[in-house]
Parts: sequence; structure tokens; C-alpha cells
Amino acid sequence: MPDTPTSNPDATPLSGGRSDTEALAALARTHGRLLEQIERRVIGQREVVELLLISLFAGGHALFVGVPGLAKTLLVSSLAEAMDLDFSRIQFTPDLMPSDITGSEVLEEDGSGRRNFRFVPGPVFCNLLLADEINRTPPKTQAALLQAMQEAKVSAGGKTHPLPPPFHVFATQNPIEQEGTYPLPEAQLDRFMVEILVDYPDEDAERQIVSMSLDARAQLEPILTPAQLLELQALVRRVPVPPSVVEHVVALLRTTRPQEDRCPPALRELLRWGAGPRAGQQLVVAAQARAALAGREAVTIADVRALTPAALRHRLVPSFAAESRGVGPDELLARVLEAVPA
Repeated sequence: MPDTPTSNPDATPLSGGRSDTEALAALARTHGRLLEQIERRVIGQREVVELLLISLFAGGHALFVGVPGLAKTLLVSSLAEAMDLDFSRIQFTPDLMPSDITGSEVLEEDGSGRRNFRFVPGPVFCNLLLADEINRTPPKTQAALLQAMQEAKVSAGGKTHPLPPPFHVFATQNPIEQEGTYPLPEAQLDRFMVEILVDYPDEDAERQIVSMSLDARAQLEPILTPAQLLELQALVRRVPVPPSVVEHVVALLRTTRPQEDRCPPALRELLRWGAGPRAGQQLVVAAQARAALAGREAVTIADVRALTPAALRHRLVPSFAAESRGVGPDELLARVLEAVPA
């Protein structure tokens, strides 16, 4: 594990002592093994895989945005296999109903002729749920995931059913074909810790992909169990966050809000709404995961700034002026980072 420079004001050792230090070093080694396993199937998407693992170890949900054929579904299913997680995939379509996700009550008759309702769990009762093309189903069905994502519970038939821990939702979205889609409301977008942009691979990686046989899928070795993942997620939450890092996160959040004095006039006219406090909480936890996966004993401002685009791009609402000028969320966030120096 790399030494933490004592001259760095953002470097504070873990309070847990030697055991946590050793656990972080072991987590860094596990991180490398997971990357090795996943990249046996998914080639040329290292940054995407890194953000996926950060979201997972931070205990969050992730939204993948990319055109078809970039291995988004394969990536999530491979992760579930490499971590021995119970995996479910739901193809979101316009006729999908909320009960198709959460489950429903069925009326059964026992041997004595008595009738009783029994809850039949839906595919959401798993460790890792892939919501494929989540924007292809109406808001009524999209909202069926809100309670599950926020509370890890499902309410049906007047009863609340807990979901098995760990529970994560990884959703995919196609940015090209928008006909017949239902954009996710801001409240649901805010439940995703990060939005991960999946781009085309580089030329060398694409050459390897094209030469691979569609039937020759590499077998993956499970690296972690669900119980071990829960322990490591608890370890991530214990990584110290110095006050200077918290101040930097707050400054970034308030710079995204056009009504705040921190927001520069040139940026204010390009924004309608900025990121809320939940965004700051999730950005901090994601930064803890990034530091932990690298085996480091404290979060730095560099961790926060590296994750700011992924954590905030889906939480900004651009103004008409930004849309008419073709200024996207990433450009807006580049200006936010410029306005808040490291």
C-alpha cells in the first residue's frame, strides 16, 4: 500500500489502526483481481469498470449511458458472476407493470379449502438488478424502483418486504433512440450515485473484440462472496474524510446552483437547477471507495474532483441558453471545477 505523505493536509490515517490498514491493502489486491476477471470478457472499458466498482463498493446504484453493443449488459452480468451475487435482469418495455418488478399477491387455496394471499417476490429480490433500457417504460413502472433503491425494501399488499443485502441497481440507457422513451424524472436520477458514459473502445481494443468468438465466453472465478462485499462496504465508510475535502464538496455543490453567490455569472445563465445535498453525500462516499480501492488511508480532493463528472452530470438541469448553445453537462461541470480551484 502506498505511504500517505504526512505533509498532505488531506491525509489522515484510519482510526481503526493496523487491522483497517491491512484490510485496505487486501482490498487493493482484491480490486486488481476483480479487474483481471472482468477484463477477461470486457475489453477496452477500464474507466467504465473502475467507476462500476467504485459505485459497488460505495454501496450505490449506477446508470450506464451508451449506444447498443458496447457490452453494458455483459459487464454487469460478469461482475455478478465474479462476486457470486444473485443476479436478475429486467428488460424494460412500455407494457411492463410495477408488479412485474416488485412481485404481487396471489390467492391460494390450501387442502382444507381456506383461501389465503401469498406474496410472490419479483425479480427485484436479488443482489444485483440490471434494469435494461430503463427509460423505455412509463414513469409509473419506473417509480416501482424508487423505494427499492432508497430503502432496500418493497411494499406490496399492505406489507413491507426487505430486499436481500447487498442490493444494487445498475440501469442502462440508450442516448440515441429517444422515440417511445420516457425520460427519468430528476427524483429517480438522484438515486443513482453515478452516471457512467460508455463510449466506443479504442482501435486496438476493438480489434481484439471483433476477433473474439461470440461463443467463446471466458469462465470467471468468484473473487468475493456477498457477505465479504458487505464487510468491505463497511470498511469503505470508515475511510476518513478530512474537513478540507468536505469544504471542497460543498463549494462544488453550491457553485452548481444559479441562485448562489458562488456561481459565476457566466455559469449562472447556463443552469436552471444544481445538485442537492444527497449528491454531496454520495460524492463523498464514492471518493471513499476510490481511495479504498487504491489502498489509500484517506480521501483527497483529487478523489473528489476525479469523480465529480460521474456523480453530478445527471443531477444538473441546464437552462434553455445552455441547450440552445449545445453546452452539455460535462462542459458545465468543467466550468464548475474551474471556478472551484483545487
